Amino acid sequence: MTAVLVLNATYEPISIVSQRRAVVLLLKNKAEIVEAAKERLRAARLSLPVPLVIRLVYYVRVPHRSVTPLTRRAVYLRDEGTCQYCGQPLARHEMTVDHVLPRIRGGVTDWENVVCACQRCNTRKGSRTPEEAGMPLRRSPYRPRYSSVVLASYVQIHDSWSPYIYAAEQPLSSVAT
Repeated sequence: MTAVLVLNATYEPISIVSQRRAVVLLLKNKAEIVEAAKERLRAARLSLPVPLVIRLVYYVRVPHRSVTPLTRRAVYLRDEGTCQYCGQPLARHEMTVDHVLPRIRGGVTDWENVVCACQRCNTRKGSRTPEEAGMPLRRSPYRPRYSSVVLASYVQIHDSWSPYIYAAEQPLSSVAT
């Protein structure tokens, strides 16, 4: 059974549920389908599209965790699977985690100091800062505001989820010009 992304009434990602739970929410009119697959679920008196993304009809206040765990997969998701130096798309097994301020120079392993990088760029940068290496970051590292990145790191992400997960995670001032 596939996973379904649940959005709050404000289109913020809040959870990932089973397809069965999503159908129950739809049948109880607590949610509506935002994205669906071409296939349909059929019953004796009902036929509905297979939900991929649903939105709750009413706003649900969700207490956000103050600390989002830092994992390789969460960094990969936050950085949309691209090298933050050259912009090359990476498979998860090709990704390396680079410390913007290298650990040897006092850098710590936290959300604001690590980025997704390809092996070539990570090696080229070495123990220098991006400015010293002449390798500007495509986007400054930031702490994700929502736990959706963490939730999504535990299941296979469907392509239709990307606009909702990445739009919610993107800070307004993170794009470097």
